[in-house]
Amino acid sequence: MENRICKLLGIKYPIIQGGMVWCSGWRLASAVSNAGGLGLIGAGSMHPDNLRYHIVKCREALREGLFFGVNVPLLYPQIEEIMQIIIEERVPIVFTSAGTPKRWTPLLQQHGVIVVHVVSSSAFALKCQEAGVDAVVAEGFEAGGHNGREETTTFCLIPQVRQTIEIPLIAAGGIASRAGYNAAFALGAEGVQIGTRFALCEESSAHPAFKDYCRGLGEGGTKLLLKKIGPTRMAVNQFCSQVEEAENRGATPEELKELLGRGRSKRGIFEGDLTQGELEIGQIASIVSKPESAEQIIKDLII
Repeated sequence: MENRICKLLGIKYPIIQGGMVWCSGWRLASAVSNAGGLGLIGAGSMHPDNLRYHIVKCREALREGLFFGVNVPLLYPQIEEIMQIIIEERVPIVFTSAGTPKRWTPLLQQHGVIVVHVVSSSAFALKCQEAGVDAVVAEGFEAGGHNGREETTTFCLIPQVRQTIEIPLIAAGGIASRAGYNAAFALGAEGVQIGTRFALCEESSAHPAFKDYCRGLGEGGTKLLLKKIGPTRMAVNQFCSQVEEAENRGATPEELKELLGRGRSKRGIFEGDLTQGELEIGQIASIVSKPESAEQIIKDLII
């Protein structure tokens, strides 16, 4: 398939692997890119030196002529250092999220970097276009992890964003099957970004216990919580129930921050604590039932 997203990102198939915290290291990113999609290293859970290591390893693992990218949450506390590493290491593509792309887009593009920003509304998609980004990812609130506050589903969001902007559009949120892939294009997208299915695949750096637990989730097995401090979709477990109980009794943002603490997502996703960890995953986990490789996922989507 050849369209604007394939041409822009230099990929065979318009499939992007989400840059997910604690899942998206160099092994996953290189496996996706080698299979014809675009693999992203998730910088949100990496210290600067660790990010540099993953960039170097990913480049070494890629077949000649292929590309990869880095996902960068713009609210990252060491954002200046992260961007400097990206420029020094000549990362070809950056997906930004969780903030405004106005500040960093011109600098990255001056160094030849393609910039794509993740949005949750058509209004913000238009602002991103005005800021000069090369493309946007419109993500519905079915997606796992951190979400926009609008709570707009992918099926509603994609056609509205398509009507609003002229630049290339990638759909995300609740896409994990060939039917979902085709639906995204029918709604006006030119590519898909897939998180959950890749988070649970063999090359993901997530803990095996996290993968097994999420593959066993049924419908309604995730909830969108922590709306007062940053909406986050997570699998239902003991910690999730504690958060829900706190929110139902009217806990303040400060109380929720204290309950969340530090390293909660690492504890759940990377270390495999299925009771007190934050298990960030999307609603579509309910249709993912078996271990598979990144290459198998891409083949299943496009063949």
